[in-house]
Amino acid sequence: MADLIVENLTKSYPTPAEPLEVLRGVDFQLSRGESVAVVGPSGCGKSTLLSILGTLESPSGGSVHLAEVDPFALGAKGLARFRADQIGFVFQEHHLLPQCSVLENVLAPLLADRSTTPQDREHAAALLERVGLADRLTHRPAELSGGERQRVAIARALVRGPLLLLADEPTGNLDGATAAAISDLLLALQQERNGMLVAVTHSSDLANAMGSQLRLEAGKLHTLAPS
Repeated sequence: MADLIVENLTKSYPTPAEPLEVLRGVDFQLSRGESVAVVGPSGCGKSTLLSILGTLESPSGGSVHLAEVDPFALGAKGLARFRADQIGFVFQEHHLLPQCSVLENVLAPLLADRSTTPQDREHAAALLERVGLADRLTHRPAELSGGERQRVAIARALVRGPLLLLADEPTGNLDGATAAAISDLLLALQQERNGMLVAVTHSSDLANAMGSQLRLEAGKLHTLAPS
């Protein structure tokens, strides 16, 4: 059985005239070790789909099961814990805390439910070494390049060991060479951890590097043949 199962997912928003349908029966599955790019025109609902997969937004209909759990059937506290434990986020804007060091930023997700331990700090430092920032632990975000800040964001997204990593335009603000390095890093870490990666992107280079591609158009997903 797949580890992520999305069935007949719909999402609509009320308007003065009639509901605006953004997703109209989205179906797809993903298993550990797999990656998929979601592409499509601006405004087609890609970020909405990612928000629902990340449990930041509820669907209007259909279902999402991650690790055999329907997160939307959980209470508020249970949903927050599930999201923190099972899902990691990497956005186009890194959203780092400017007053905190690189190491402190990576540790931040752990503070949601407990204090950090020396083992946590070792784990965070190891992640930062893996993303090539072992010599930047005490730096502030303002002292880093755009690519380095995105590497911190990736380490932060992985610090709790999530099953599902969601990336929304993770290379959108980066130059070509840096974008390629970030794409390679995302995929390498996903494979090393045998997790799942869903990336929304306008970048054909990132989309082509993923295991498969889905195009969102008119509220539905369509599988694209490898290029």
